[in-house]
Amino acid sequence: MAAVGDMDAFRQIYKIFSSTVYTIAFNITRNRQDAEEATQDVFVRVHRKLGDFQFGSSFGTWIYRIAVNTAINMYHNRKNHRQKVSSLDEIGDAAIPVSNITKDDLDRKSAESNVRGLLGHLSSEHRSCIVLRELEGLDYKEMADVLRIPLNTVRSRLKRARQALIAVGRSLERSI
Repeated sequence: MAAVGDMDAFRQIYKIFSSTVYTIAFNITRNRQDAEEATQDVFVRVHRKLGDFQFGSSFGTWIYRIAVNTAINMYHNRKNHRQKVSSLDEIGDAAIPVSNITKDDLDRKSAESNVRGLLGHLSSEHRSCIVLRELEGLDYKEMADVLRIPLNTVRSRLKRARQALIAVGRSLERSI
């Protein structure tokens, strides 16, 4: 068992959750290096705190919470130190093989890319809501558990986040 130092069990935890943690971190920090560093930090924290996990929520929710908080903290700490650059390299590792691309795949990738591009214009509070709901597919209850906020607060933040996302999109459209 990972909580008592079984490294094979901890490797299983890493194998199951590392991709999701990286995706969350990347979508919040919008930088590959920061996402990699945040992912590493998350698993160091998970390893250290594994014995403290009290099963008050699901294990996945606990890791999501650590990932979101770590990525938000990293984003705020680095925001003033360097300019965030978004490039095709940073879109993610989920490339679709060229021979298997369908119109739906292209539409989905294009929409995801557009959302990721707009995320940088949102507050971390709104960005977290969009990432957890729209990109990670969490339901409102899971989001409330991850963010440690009431269910109605999740609803109102998500509504404001979507409105802000639409406003940013319109603003950028007008400037083109």
